[in-house]
Amino acid sequence: MPSFDSDQAGPATATRGETVTPAATTAPAAPPRVDVGTRPIFVALDLGTNNCRMLAARPDPRGGFRVVDSFSRITRLGEGLHDTGQLSEAAMDRTIDALRLCARKMARHRVVGSRMVATAACRHASNAAAFLHRVQTETGLRLEIIPPDEEARLALAGCAPLLRPGSLGAVVFDIGGGSTELMWVAAGDPGAAALPAAGGVIPHAGVGHPAHPLGPRIVDMESLPLGVVTVAESRGGDLCDQAYDAVKTDVRAALTAFDRRHGIAERLAVGDPIQMLGTSGTVTTLGGVMLDLPRYDRDSVDGLEVDFISIAAVSRRLRRMSCEQRARHPCIGGERADLVVSGCAILEAICDMWPVGRLRIADRGIREGVLIDLMRAAGVMA
Repeated sequence: MPSFDSDQAGPATATRGETVTPAATTAPAAPPRVDVGTRPIFVALDLGTNNCRMLAARPDPRGGFRVVDSFSRITRLGEGLHDTGQLSEAAMDRTIDALRLCARKMARHRVVGSRMVATAACRHASNAAAFLHRVQTETGLRLEIIPPDEEARLALAGCAPLLRPGSLGAVVFDIGGGSTELMWVAAGDPGAAALPAAGGVIPHAGVGHPAHPLGPRIVDMESLPLGVVTVAESRGGDLCDQAYDAVKTDVRAALTAFDRRHGIAERLAVGDPIQMLGTSGTVTTLGGVMLDLPRYDRDSVDGLEVDFISIAAVSRRLRRMSCEQRARHPCIGGERADLVVSGCAILEAICDMWPVGRLRIADRGIREGVLIDLMRAAGVMA
């Protein structure tokens, strides 16, 4: 996909000029209301365990918003965190370098509202407060560590337009670097889950927003302390078959209580219509590999629906490849090569627990949810 930074790595979420529509719930503290005619720009930044991502967008007169700038870089902020409980100096240096570039991009725009969130790595690191102080001192950016339930809400807000109508509920998940956020979502109003229309305009979907009370909503969520970085580091890097199966067993065990609370497997066994939606680098990477794309293309992957048999086949294919072979794949690259197999193990465990049969892939999530919150709070989006 097009890159707006020379050092961008891995698939980003949205391309410049793309229009995205809302799917958010409760907004953060409201920024000053602005005049739509002034063409304001809002910024969302998501600092995860593995990636630093930013989107800058302005409200679109047709509804939703239009991306004007983006940034994505793999910084591996959480590297070594599993063993030491702290963010390493090297990881913090890499991340601050990326955040400086984000700050420079923001300075080029008339930004009227922004929110910059940090997730699992900063939640768990004992030196996170010192790191955030250093970020503010060296870049001017003020990061906010959000809890798992807010992370899940924002992820759903960003990807809910891809939920299909007509199901009893949905399993929605985000496989991150340091954790996996899992949601059981009530289906909501069929009119709030339409497919993307032509021309890059994605129809409206509301998630528990007062104006859209029948939209998809989170019934329950679980944050599993299992992400691609934490799994890879705890298992010593690339997973052999035995380690791969062990990770799947661990994930299924961690999902058991969540499943029992809602009887999801039992509902599937009697034929209840349930869908599955995944958003993360793992699922988007698998989508690109599955399509044999010569280079990652967000338009081809976002909204792609794949069957579980194909997921298992691609996972086996990636496990049989060496790390060097995966690094040469145009949809993986060197910075994901040693992590993608860990993601496959987590994904396959979710599929085994709930054999829905098909997964829909979302190349969107937290940043889109943040932007929708900001624009609604500023009164420039319905």
